[in-house]
Amino acid sequence: MSAPRGNVAGPFRQPKAVWAVAFACVISFMGIGLVDPILPALAKNLHATPSQVSLLFSSYLIVTAVAMLFVGWFSSRFGAKRTLVIGLAVIVVFAALAGTSGSINGIVGFRAGWGLGNALFIATSLAVIVASASGGFGGAIILYETALGLGIAVGPLLGGELGGISWRGPFFGVAVLMAIALVATVVFVPDLPKPERVTSPLAPLKALRHRGLLTMGIMALLYNWGFFTMLGYAPYPMELNAHQLGLVFTAWGLLVAAFSVFFAPRLQARFGTAPVLYANLVGLSIVMGVIAAGVATPTVVIVAVIVSGAFIGINNTLTTQAVMLVSPVERPVASSAYGFLRFIGGGLAPYVAGKLADATDLSVPFYLGAATFLLAIPVLASGHSLLREAEQRSDEGESVGPTLTPVGKPVSGSAPRIIVAVSAHDQAPAIVDAAARLARDTHSPLEVVHVQLTAVVEELAADTETRDQARAAVTAHLDRLAAQGVPATGQILTTVGDHSAAGRVLARHAADTGARAIAVGHSPHGPLTQFAEGSFTTAVTHAATCTVALVEPDNAPRPLTSASLSALRDGAA
Repeated sequence: MSAPRGNVAGPFRQPKAVWAVAFACVISFMGIGLVDPILPALAKNLHATPSQVSLLFSSYLIVTAVAMLFVGWFSSRFGAKRTLVIGLAVIVVFAALAGTSGSINGIVGFRAGWGLGNALFIATSLAVIVASASGGFGGAIILYETALGLGIAVGPLLGGELGGISWRGPFFGVAVLMAIALVATVVFVPDLPKPERVTSPLAPLKALRHRGLLTMGIMALLYNWGFFTMLGYAPYPMELNAHQLGLVFTAWGLLVAAFSVFFAPRLQARFGTAPVLYANLVGLSIVMGVIAAGVATPTVVIVAVIVSGAFIGINNTLTTQAVMLVSPVERPVASSAYGFLRFIGGGLAPYVAGKLADATDLSVPFYLGAATFLLAIPVLASGHSLLREAEQRSDEGESVGPTLTPVGKPVSGSAPRIIVAVSAHDQAPAIVDAAARLARDTHSPLEVVHVQLTAVVEELAADTETRDQARAAVTAHLDRLAAQGVPATGQILTTVGDHSAAGRVLARHAADTGARAIAVGHSPHGPLTQFAEGSFTTAVTHAATCTVALVEPDNAPRPLTSASLSALRDGAA
């Protein structure tokens, strides 16, 4: 559903504004993992107990959680760039102050301020990258996911290296790097238009009245309870120095990033959102139980923590998609409400784990974490029917499953149509024109389907374009086709994160309308992504009852089949 190969802006050929924010995203995503390697050193040098040190997580995450309720209002009131700049400035100041502190209580307090800046930044960073990127949203999402992966993987490594010099090193390192990002954001990011209406500061709390959003939010709270128990307490029984801890959590971070970006969408396409989440929560509970039972054996804890990265990567992506699917409110509001519950669970867990560890022994917090993973399963099950219905259709409110909305006048006559799928990028007209030649050759009308995607990355969701922008894009295609004498109509296909679901909806629509063929173009993401299992193109090809063709401006259409998809994947590899 994408652009042809010629003259496509690659995901890494972006304006300076995008690179400035992407760099800041890398440093922001380092924020949590950065301190893990220095937890034992902090406890030793500041004469603090593990439960006192765990408050670094609690203060940071609880303030982030509460701030998530208001950042939507703040951003809509003062603008995305100003929100980014203030968030970055707050992080710089409080990270530097944490590095100068001489007590654990001081660091805990400064981490709270850091959490406020983090909330302001993460709530707007994805939207700014999407708005500023060249070549459509696809490149923007690839770049954001790359920043996510780098931050999660490199954060512990940098924390370990700087922590090996001094426990103050990671704090000063973040301050310096974020200061560079702040200057770049001020210089290169242009002022972006404010939303037409200001978001109410009470909107996220009101959104939690919706059963689906509340259910998924509570499930995320329980999941994050277990996750941050592990993150806050696993370094102690490993008995490693800062450098060694950095390597362990870097391996963990690489698995988180890989399974979040690459494997989660494919598992979702194959088995569905809820079944994958059920299996994943069971897997996390088992891993947490292994840590608890083997807490006296460092090797067991190390291996279990690294393996948990795979489950955490899957859960982070699919939980956010589940929230967006069942939520009947605007995406930014749903993200804020979900983020509030998610971070509250993460913030409370280290504090409670510390109290339990002090009162009993170190295994008890991990057993509790395993129990919270299991408890999340019946919570998810209570909303399973809502999730299943949302993946098929929405019965009320805003439709959040993949849906089609007609644009333009229906074409007259009974001739089978050619359907061409495109998205928002500069080369979409070339794809439509190539499909128009196929329509003329077969004496068929043309239907232009514009795919409007809500991007979902970690706990964030951002609409890649407004409904008016999508409608304008379809209208422009129809006007151009009318000037060429090609009978045409249009559709907008909306979807939340799941490309394969959108592909299946389009295939079903083609069957219902008796279409002659579906046309797609080459993806700027590259053939490995386009023809992988779980992609839009692969889902259309497998589900369609009519011909699916790969069209190019200068070449004859190429029919797509299971065999040709496999050949295209092998050739790309």
